[in-house]
This record gives sequence, C-alpha cells and structure tokens, in this order.
Amino acid sequence: MAARFPLPNGAIIEIASTLGAAIPFTAITNAAPPVVSAVGHDLDATDVVLIDSGWARLTDRAARVTNPMADSFGLGSISTANAEIYTPGAGLGSVVPVSGWVQISKVTGFTPSGGEQQFATVGYLEDDDDRQFPTNRNPLNLSIVVEDQPAAAYVGAVEGFDESKELTVIRLKLRNGDQILYPGYVSITPTPTMERNNIMTRTISVGLSGRPLRYLAAA
Repeated sequence: MAARFPLPNGAIIEIASTLGAAIPFTAITNAAPPVVSAVGHDLDATDVVLIDSGWARLTDRAARVTNPMADSFGLGSISTANAEIYTPGAGLGSVVPVSGWVQISKVTGFTPSGGEQQFATVGYLEDDDDRQFPTNRNPLNLSIVVEDQPAAAYVGAVEGFDESKELTVIRLKLRNGDQILYPGYVSITPTPTMERNNIMTRTISVGLSGRPLRYLAAA
C-alpha cells in the first residue's frame, strides 16, 4: 500500500557520471511518445538519453527509452504530436546515452527554483486597468546541499562537469519507485560552508537545460 503522505525520506539522487557516444537518428515521428529510427542502436528499455534535435523544444532534454526495437525506440513521457509546433521532418538529430551513474550521497537539501510564468503587460488608451498575458517562464535551477565529502565518488564527476561545462543528467529516485530526470549544467562550491556545531556542507547547483520529466513507478 502506498504511503498516504508523500515524503522525500529515502530518496536517492544520482548524477550521470559517464556518457556514451552519440547515436544519430534518421527519423522521428509526431507522436506521444515519439519514435525515432536509429539503425543498429544498442539501447535498452529505461536507458536514459540526452536529446539533440532540430526541434528546439526537444533539444537538451533527457528522456527514458521505451519499446526498443532493432532499429527504433521511443522517447518516453515526451509528446511531439502537435505538428504546428513540431514541424514534421525537422526534428532529426541524435541521442547521447547515459552509460554510468554515481550516487550523490549525504544530501541535506534538494531545492528547485525558477520556472515562474512571466507576463507581458498591455494597456489600451481606453483601459482603466492594464492587462497581462503569458510569455515565457524563468529558467529552472536546482540547489543540492551535501555533506562535505572530498573523497566521495561523485565529487570527481561533479567537479569534472563543473570544469568542462558539459551537459549531464541528475536522476531523483523516490522511495515509491517514481523517477525524475533533470538535464542541466552542474557546478559545485569550491569550499565548504562552515557554522559552529553544524556539519560542513557544499552546494551543487544545476542550471536546467530543459524541463524535467517524471516517470511513475508503474510506467
């Protein structure tokens, strides 16, 4: 029986420590989920990939592989069904598979921020009150506070991405089996924060390159 109240207790946070070679795809469908054609790929179900596509809305997002066949696979929880937004035939590109994960251990805080809807304000001469309509959203960010562990396995991975400025993926695994993927650019504070009688901590910052995707345990 599922817990009545959703608590974060027991959550595991991982970073994609190793990325494989790019796999080009020669077609992508307008569907939910979209199916891409990639001859001879070796991806398995639930593998995580970073997407590079001619469709800007799809580029730099992370997704999980679904229904892999010999020469095709789906991008789970993504929809490209709207052909007015996703021009048919224009989304060709490649995916980069995650080939290794390492746990970010001893996390004391996990805080998303940003993503607020922005509005344009318009007022006509005859109006007494201004009007608003939605425009873009602010960028999303993650702040992950961790105990200072200079010898931990994940530190080298995070510091490496900090230096290289390469795109990677953060994976949050909830105790109920749900998973959330956060693609983005990672940095870490070079020195720990210190307060008397409190553990020393460092902060991992993630600037998201695309919207996160949540995969339910039953999916």
